[in-house]
Amino acid sequence: MLQDLPVRPEREFQAALEESRALQSADIIAIVLTGLFAIAVIGTLAIAKTLIMPVTAALIVGTTLSAGARALEKYRIPRTLSVVLVLIASGGTVPLVLMLVSSPLLAWTSRLPELGPQLREKLHIFNRPLALWSELQPALGIDFSLPKIEWVQPTLDFLSPTLTEFLLFLVTLVLFTLSWPNLRRSLVLTFEQRESRLQALRILNEIEDRLGNYLLTVSVINLGVGILTGVVSTAAGLPNPAALGALAAILNYVPIIGPALILIILTIVGILTASTLGGGMIAPALFLGLVFLEGHFVTPLIVGRGLSLNALAVFFAFAFWTWLWGPMGAFLASPMLIVAIILREHLVSTETGSHRRDRTAVNRNHR
Repeated sequence: MLQDLPVRPEREFQAALEESRALQSADIIAIVLTGLFAIAVIGTLAIAKTLIMPVTAALIVGTTLSAGARALEKYRIPRTLSVVLVLIASGGTVPLVLMLVSSPLLAWTSRLPELGPQLREKLHIFNRPLALWSELQPALGIDFSLPKIEWVQPTLDFLSPTLTEFLLFLVTLVLFTLSWPNLRRSLVLTFEQRESRLQALRILNEIEDRLGNYLLTVSVINLGVGILTGVVSTAAGLPNPAALGALAAILNYVPIIGPALILIILTIVGILTASTLGGGMIAPALFLGLVFLEGHFVTPLIVGRGLSLNALAVFFAFAFWTWLWGPMGAFLASPMLIVAIILREHLVSTETGSHRRDRTAVNRNHR
């Protein structure tokens, strides 16, 4: 009997060691499977972008507009009429911008034959440095050439989506916005327990409210960008500052490409209208500083504060979805981040609490 005493702790140690190794192997397998699943999801989102992206955009925009339709329903306006009014109000800014931009655009288009020589004349000071650099390259043994940036075709592909994508977005948006109350009721009633139904209703209501607040916040920020762009254009002496400001406000909804287009337009218009090259660069320089502050500090800070996140998390969401879906992905990044955060707050915390309760019960039974 005395010989069996040291054997039991050794056996228990070996059993604990084997159990630890089994848990480590299970954790490794779980990590590998999670990585493979993430790769499969990302690959599917990238390959089926033409189908998933318009539908996702329509669902997010429709959920956002449903908040406005629900507000109009409080005044005893029928659901169909509320949806029509919200769609007209949200899309009514496009004709307004076209009215402001069409006249200056036609005027500048009629002057295209003379704009090219004027632009070359204003930029003639760069001819001598460029020629000198071209002569020095063979002598120094340097073969330096600017990289070719293929941005024209992707820009045109984004600004002119296919008819199928546009129709898919439009039809999904209208049908989803009209049937959203019935869909929400059906989603809630799929759960049998009362607590699960209440939790689903809280999640849907919070998604609708937060997306509505996000759209309102971004619209206010873009309106401020448009007003400041008009002020900068007026101060720099550019023609049609109202049209430039309206165009900046609308294009600022399209990250990366929108501000880049406005910067190019301000640069060309500034160089052509100013008497000196330095005077023509005042407006684009001020606009570049404005967009930098808005894109890197104002919007991430405000949106991040509304989501109880820091600006870095919002920036990573913008970077990931821009890499995956381009500018439209950047536009949908924050709304999808809002939905993910709400689901995590309501579901992950609940599951974690239930796992903790189950673990506590198992430990009590083991004791």
